[in-house]
Amino acid sequence: MRLALVDDKRIEAQPNQQGICPNCSQSVIAKCGKQKIWHWAHRKITSCDNWWEPETEWHRNWKNNYPLEWQEIQMIDQETGEKHISDVRTIHNLTIEFQHSSIKPDERISREKFYKNMIWVVDGTRLERDYIRFNKGLSYFRSTRKKGFYFVDFPGEVFPKNWLNSEFPVIFDFCGLSTNEQDKIKNILWCLLPKKDSPETIVMGLIKKDFIQKTRNNGRF
Repeated sequence: MRLALVDDKRIEAQPNQQGICPNCSQSVIAKCGKQKIWHWAHRKITSCDNWWEPETEWHRNWKNNYPLEWQEIQMIDQETGEKHISDVRTIHNLTIEFQHSSIKPDERISREKFYKNMIWVVDGTRLERDYIRFNKGLSYFRSTRKKGFYFVDFPGEVFPKNWLNSEFPVIFDFCGLSTNEQDKIKNILWCLLPKKDSPETIVMGLIKKDFIQKTRNNGRF
């Protein structure tokens, strides 16, 4: 957790600080060591948000592309009272979730139903085989009439199967924290578009700075 309430203000973790979790109102303490990025942690084991996953440097770097006031926003279902903390919620009511850990289909579906208007950004560097599979799968890409868009004949041979039926765009980041100007494929964000937009599987290539700019400006890309 990056932000906690200190004197009713959302504050980043600093050494020796204590705060309150903005989601469950339980006590949290600042963890400011040398091995992990500085963050807040609950004092006791809690079921604050069952969608929570440890924040990596990859998460934090992606979040930093958006204003702090858009980060870690609590969202509440007014009918059920269910509440969760989104990674980023823009002023255009778009939720962006940065997913590093593996995720089961039922949880993915639950999150999509809860957030309603969202984009996934998936860390494609977590498992080396994911990029190897994608690179090999480029042979299944067919160009469309629109520049940067491709039909994919066998998507299960290109992407992790858990993401194939997402109701929302899924962005695969195969570059991560590294920079490799020689590998142009890695330096592109690859967006798996939801099938509700087409009976065929369509993938779109995006420049990272363009994706960030568009989601910051109007919530569309």
